[in-house]
Amino acid sequence: MTAMTMAKALNEGLRHALDADPKVLLLGEDIGKLGGVFRITDGLQKDFGEDRVIDAPLGESGIVGTAVGLAMRGYRPVCEIQFDGFVYPAFDQIVSQVAKLRARSSGSFTMGLVIRIPFGGGIGAIEHHSESPEAYFAHTSGLRVVSPSTPDDAYWMIQEAIRHDDPIIFCEPKCRYWEKGEVDVTASTHGLFDAVVRRLGEDVTIVTYGPSVHTALRAAQAAAGEGISLEVIDARSLAPLDFPVMMRSLEKTGRLIVVHEAGHNVSISSEIVAQLTESCFYSLRAPALRVTGFNTPYPPSRVEKEYLPSVDRILDAVDRVMGFES
Repeated sequence: MTAMTMAKALNEGLRHALDADPKVLLLGEDIGKLGGVFRITDGLQKDFGEDRVIDAPLGESGIVGTAVGLAMRGYRPVCEIQFDGFVYPAFDQIVSQVAKLRARSSGSFTMGLVIRIPFGGGIGAIEHHSESPEAYFAHTSGLRVVSPSTPDDAYWMIQEAIRHDDPIIFCEPKCRYWEKGEVDVTASTHGLFDAVVRRLGEDVTIVTYGPSVHTALRAAQAAAGEGISLEVIDARSLAPLDFPVMMRSLEKTGRLIVVHEAGHNVSISSEIVAQLTESCFYSLRAPALRVTGFNTPYPPSRVEKEYLPSVDRILDAVDRVMGFES
């Protein structure tokens, strides 16, 4: 086991992928000499050269469009989108080309392309720098969407994503980049699309992902002081969603809360609640609840704490589902 931050784990994972396969290329704005705004690619251009770690012009549509051509020729491009709110200029390429080319060609072309997006809030940033666009991509057939929440997951999931033949939107919780955790560099314990139970519990199932996993675990610790046992599930994969893990938990607890930073309207939580209600209706002891961001544009940084899911908001939802039967 090696202790490292999520940022360092991503850097090491990318380094390993570049070293293992000469077809792996990195493209993005300022990812070379600067190492990216979050320094995720720090030192990689120096070690692998400008032909493999490519400083691209400020044009997301050009970055992704170039990566599509490279992927069609058998390369494994990894695009970095500098901030979540900057991905929209590439939206046409992602939904019209990246998501469809493998099906359109009946498998003649693979699309082993990874698009890394630092997403979510919590860093006190300005407009367009704290968004949660994951539902757009999870809704799009042909795309896979994943999000690590720990350094260990970041290290392994980025390598597994690069090896995959389908296009993957890789959502990185930027507010967790600097948190340290143990990384087992010898073996991965989970598949790329597996949900993981981060904390066992008996009373309420909490399903979450990315930046909200840490918040949910803090809420579970606080609830334990009140004698309430929360089971925390890290979805990790948003497309596809690993429903069997969630179903087993809900059949045990009978109560469900879904937590994420994006607004709740037509969201990942909407789908989780709908699917689990259909599958586990007779196990439910209370209506499923959601603790999310609000359906407004992301607010100025001085009030973002009021916008983001918090321990208090999660515990309020816990009180409501626990009190339903009484």
